[in-house]
Amino acid sequence: MESAEIRRRWLSFFEERGHAVVPSASLIADDPTLLLVPAGMVPFKPYFLGETKPPAPTLTSVQKCVRTPDIEEVGKTTRHGTFFQMCGNFSFGDYFKEGAIKYAWELLTSSVADGGYGLEPEKLWITVYLDDDEAEQIWREKIGVPAERIQRLGKKDNFWSMGVPGPCGPCSEINYDRGPEFGVEGGPAVNDERYVEIWNLVFMQYERGAGDGKEDFPILGDLPSKNIDTGLGLERLAMILQGVQNMYETDTLRVVMDKATELTGVRYGAAQGTDVSLRVVADHIRTSTMLIGDGVTPGNEGRGYVLRRIMRRAIRNMRLMGATSPVVQDLVDVVINTMGQQYPELVTDRKRIETVALAEEAAFLKAIKGGTNILDTAVTETKATGGTVLSGDKAFLLHDTWGFPIDLTLEMAAEQGLTVDEPGFRRLMQEQRDRAKADAKAKKTGHADMSAYREIADGSGATEFTGYATTQGESTIVGLLVNGVSAPAASEGDEVEVVLDRTPFYAEGGGQLADQGRIKLDTGAVIEVRDVQQPVPGVSVHKGSVQVGEVTVGASAYAAIDVRRRRAIARAHSATHLTHQALRDALGPTAAQAGSENSPGRFRFDFGSPNAVPGSVLTDVEQKINDVLSRELEVTAEIMSIDEAKKQGAIAEFGEKYGERVRVVTIGDFSKELCGGTHVGNTAQLGLVKLLGESSIGSGVRRVEALVGVDAYNFLAKEHTVVAQLQELVKGRPEELPEKIASMLGKLKDAEKEIEKFRAEKVLQAAAGLAQNAQDIKGVALVVGQVADGIGADDLRKLVLDVRGRIPGDRPAVVALFTVAGGRPLTVIATNEGARERGLKAGDLVRTAAKTLGGGGGGKPDVAQGGGQNPAAVPEAISAVERLVVETV
Repeated sequence: MESAEIRRRWLSFFEERGHAVVPSASLIADDPTLLLVPAGMVPFKPYFLGETKPPAPTLTSVQKCVRTPDIEEVGKTTRHGTFFQMCGNFSFGDYFKEGAIKYAWELLTSSVADGGYGLEPEKLWITVYLDDDEAEQIWREKIGVPAERIQRLGKKDNFWSMGVPGPCGPCSEINYDRGPEFGVEGGPAVNDERYVEIWNLVFMQYERGAGDGKEDFPILGDLPSKNIDTGLGLERLAMILQGVQNMYETDTLRVVMDKATELTGVRYGAAQGTDVSLRVVADHIRTSTMLIGDGVTPGNEGRGYVLRRIMRRAIRNMRLMGATSPVVQDLVDVVINTMGQQYPELVTDRKRIETVALAEEAAFLKAIKGGTNILDTAVTETKATGGTVLSGDKAFLLHDTWGFPIDLTLEMAAEQGLTVDEPGFRRLMQEQRDRAKADAKAKKTGHADMSAYREIADGSGATEFTGYATTQGESTIVGLLVNGVSAPAASEGDEVEVVLDRTPFYAEGGGQLADQGRIKLDTGAVIEVRDVQQPVPGVSVHKGSVQVGEVTVGASAYAAIDVRRRRAIARAHSATHLTHQALRDALGPTAAQAGSENSPGRFRFDFGSPNAVPGSVLTDVEQKINDVLSRELEVTAEIMSIDEAKKQGAIAEFGEKYGERVRVVTIGDFSKELCGGTHVGNTAQLGLVKLLGESSIGSGVRRVEALVGVDAYNFLAKEHTVVAQLQELVKGRPEELPEKIASMLGKLKDAEKEIEKFRAEKVLQAAAGLAQNAQDIKGVALVVGQVADGIGADDLRKLVLDVRGRIPGDRPAVVALFTVAGGRPLTVIATNEGARERGLKAGDLVRTAAKTLGGGGGGKPDVAQGGGQNPAAVPEAISAVERLVVETV
């Protein structure tokens, strides 16, 4: 039975039994604590936590999931994988243990002809929680499973919680006996390789308190409503139904391994090392394709780094197996053709997915070339000092600058006989992540405890947004935080966070900046609002300061936004939609939105493109946008179902999570997008849009920045003034300016070359004298000293090498020259073969000199370069080099 059929049967079975089918959520988690969705129940967390009401009392889904904690184990074992599909059925206060158990048994054991999976009942073993007598009794008496095939396990194995205070409960797992060839008998309590868990039934009936680990937490009592959360691993069931040894041999992964075999000539099963590589490629290419399909783009942070890391591991393993040309397109095509049966959007988005994947492959192949040079230098320096460990900062540099995943650095360093300071690398990575997370958290929550917002949400519900229809209105203060802590009142001068029952203030979201304005109380108190965020879904938090009087919870208020700012932002947001459509028209659907920011009078728009957009194309896009403005198209917004929006061709932003009902913004016959932001009523209100240019912000992602309305006019007016000034300077008409300025720059460049040639000749004139005056240190010719200030590093290097070349080759020689350029001391030191045979290495000498200068340096044994911060220390550095030469020889 193919994976697509397993998925279809699951959804049909539960839909026929009254469950609402929920499409898989995006792999991009709608949860600030997660990068990616790691489990099937994650999209349902708000329902289990009581934050949101579920759309129906019983639901079912097949959720895409990605887990990467054990990424280094992928391929080494046949049980670790990064992407998997979790089939789930959920009950919120409807059926409980008996219903969940009966459904599971019926679907697993019913014949294939009757819509089931046709598993033999006698091969199924059951585990229940240690003291869950109710579940054990249902399995034994209601289902008929013999007592000897029911085992009781402890809290570690058969009790579930989210890892934080909240819902929890015992589990019951269904395991399949694969037979004696997979190990000894005795049930899942003895051998989980033979008895493979395929379905976990979680009975949420208790509330847990705080505690560490899977076992160390108290049970506080019963939940008011008992819920069901189950999960069946699709890949594990496919392994059983398809009669294969492991998940890599199932239909959706084996085809990728077969293609990798075709491209490399390596046969699966021939050797352990290449088998590992083939499994890594199959797993990682499938995961990469699914991530790109959901809008993730490769990067150096967050989920972008996860994608980059697994893509580059796959490419690296293909090269280890002998692939010398690009391979990603062939591999991605296989994944799309296979997984597209379950997720048709992969086929629809094939071109965009391929474009992003190919751009990352090209970038990595280039990075391998450049980064390998950096790594080789670092390896040489490490070995030169007798070291065996590559420093953490070098590994971090390779990651941060060249995009080398740490495991790639580990592999390449090991090939050179070195280990890597992983703790040092991890520390630098964590410091970088901590800085980013702290900035993001401060922006969203102002460092307040999230529970404070949830308490307000529980007490007063979601904030009603009135800003589509009005810019001001009456409201009531339902929540107040002072310095991140709930408070009943706040006084003049206090920094506050205010929650209203209804508000015209737009909370930052969808790329649109928040409104600003004022909240006035009946008492005369005034709050200046600088920002609005939604740290908890649906709850708008107004951040600002009390200007006058005292603010209290429950007080009546009048909220009014800064209308001028709102209108300027609305113009920018509407212009973003026009730019998006115009770029798609010019570049195709691959120019999908990857982010945006709409601020007063200006915007930036990020989109997918493997290459820079030619200036002529940008000019055409700008012209098209402004043509639309002149057509005075009406801008409308309509609420409809997500299915209807898709039928109408509305564009959705990748990575955004949409509910069943969505807001669609339409601009005449030109643009239609899902959007919750504020917009103008007619394109004529934009006035003018001026694209400032485009640039790269990451692999396969470009950014356009633009001005709108008065800001665009002011920019053009300044440009006109600059052009007039240039006309006066070069005595030419506007259309002659490019040619005249190019001519002037050419002459200037020629003059600079002549000056450079003269300076180099003057520097080299000193070489003969320096070589003739070399000191003799026990048979070693030593040239050491300070030359004229202002000589650059390149010229100093040429001089040092020229001096070394003038000393007879049979005489050991060391040349160490110093200069001060731009207020900073520089040194270049070179040795010949005779000197190196006597133990004099340029790298060692430079490090001694640079340390004295208050800096650092390095290089190869024959030539090295360094510098520092203290020009006054040059004489001391010269002496230090002389002493080291004397001591060495």
